[in-house]
Amino acid sequence: MGWSKERLEEVARTRLGGAKLIVVANREPYIHRYATDGAVEWIRPAGGLTTALDPVMQACGGVWVAHGSGDADRAVTDPSGRVGVPPDDPNYVLRRVWLTPEQEDGYYYGAANGMLWPLCHQVFARPAFDPGHWDAYRRVNQTFADAVLEEAQGGPALVFIQDYHFALLPRLLKAARPDLVTAQFWHIPWPGPEKFLVCPWARDILDGLLGNDLMGFHTQHDCNHFLECVDRALECRIDRERFAVQRGGQATTVKPFPISVDPALADEYLGDDWAARAGAIRRRHGLGDRPLIVGVDRVDYTKGIPERLRAVDRVLHRHPELRGGFHFVQVGAPSRSSIPAYRDLTAEVNGLAARINREHGTAGWQPVVFLNAHHGPEDIFALYRDAAGCVVSSLHDGMNLVAKEFVTARADDRGVLVLSTFTGAARELTDAVLANPFDVDELADGLHAALTMPAAEQERRMRRMRAQVDDHNIYRWAGMLLSEVGKRVPDSPPPPAEKSEGEREPNKNLRAYGDEEAIARETYVTAMQLAGA
Repeated sequence: MGWSKERLEEVARTRLGGAKLIVVANREPYIHRYATDGAVEWIRPAGGLTTALDPVMQACGGVWVAHGSGDADRAVTDPSGRVGVPPDDPNYVLRRVWLTPEQEDGYYYGAANGMLWPLCHQVFARPAFDPGHWDAYRRVNQTFADAVLEEAQGGPALVFIQDYHFALLPRLLKAARPDLVTAQFWHIPWPGPEKFLVCPWARDILDGLLGNDLMGFHTQHDCNHFLECVDRALECRIDRERFAVQRGGQATTVKPFPISVDPALADEYLGDDWAARAGAIRRRHGLGDRPLIVGVDRVDYTKGIPERLRAVDRVLHRHPELRGGFHFVQVGAPSRSSIPAYRDLTAEVNGLAARINREHGTAGWQPVVFLNAHHGPEDIFALYRDAAGCVVSSLHDGMNLVAKEFVTARADDRGVLVLSTFTGAARELTDAVLANPFDVDELADGLHAALTMPAAEQERRMRRMRAQVDDHNIYRWAGMLLSEVGKRVPDSPPPPAEKSEGEREPNKNLRAYGDEEAIARETYVTAMQLAGA
């Protein structure tokens, strides 16, 4: 039996019992903002994490706790920061946490993305170890802990924490509520001890993560690295046969759970008019009817965007017959522009694109089209479906869901995926054209293959990749994870904790456990009334 939304719902019912599911992520799945006419509108943010987890929450219900980042986010929430989502059909609750610009700068741009991101990726970017950023990170983790504990009042709960923004959160939650069941998925790679243990707060991070009942990574390789770090840094007992750590009376299981996508989203995003949208993109950027190779990324130094541009240059030098015959379209969403390394990368990509176009282009043809702007999933999937190939040249990536999204968009069984060997996806999508992004000739050969591969071979490879993603979809990922951590959920709820004098009573409707869809709808209606909608 394959994994589907319905099967995941059944797993959630049987494994979680009466426990509330609380997801914690820095990024919210829906953002409210003011339109030019002053009306409130909502968007889905770009990013693999929110795209992957939103279908899970729609299947399971519960509460998603996240940083409220939209300029109209406060306008549509109730006084506690809650709003029902999806906005057009609410069936779970989004609890927004408010951060000051100073907190966001220290916790998100500083500690999370200036320290942990480069520390965990093998991309030769030096982490910045700033005590002020670390203090902000600690404080924001405590702020999120307070919000989660408020949402968990009144009964048992499973808290599912996402990524490197909340390494301290599990221990904080366990200290306050030992009965909570906590699981965390680390969406980026985990480095070996020689690299990780240079961090001044490595022991705090590891101890925080060992507050989890279950610690999940994309690959067994990452699990091994994590256990090596724990073994070197902390006093604990490691059971290597069961991949478990015992520390201070807390048992943490460490397992790989390769994340995936919801294949059905491709049909939703493509719709019946994808060809018209693709045609509009072609006209807007002067692409004519030439074959397209696409890259879709945040502009991030781990994604190998300069490397793929150098490969385009190499292809044109080695195969002059291809000049004028294709376009390389790089969709590069701006990212973390307050960090110097990201500003420098954007300048480098712009410079490379201009040089390649100047050297190889003509008055009527530019080989590289760099779209340095945010694009909605409808346009992205139209490009996936219209392209001859998609290149994913990450220098180091936990998984890379762009590769899997491209595969789900190709119901025609055509198109070529050129995939870095340094991605988690390369372990699953073995029918892609695999390439070392540091080897410009090998990557150029991959791009050439995308432009010249016979249709029969394209179909043979794509069918196998589509079967892989269909079978190993996001519902399977969530179901396997919930099945594992669900073993820790108590059969009966513990007695309610005593409240300290003066403790604020949360909204009682939102403490209910039986009907999250009704809760979400009620919350959304209340919030929109507050916003004057």
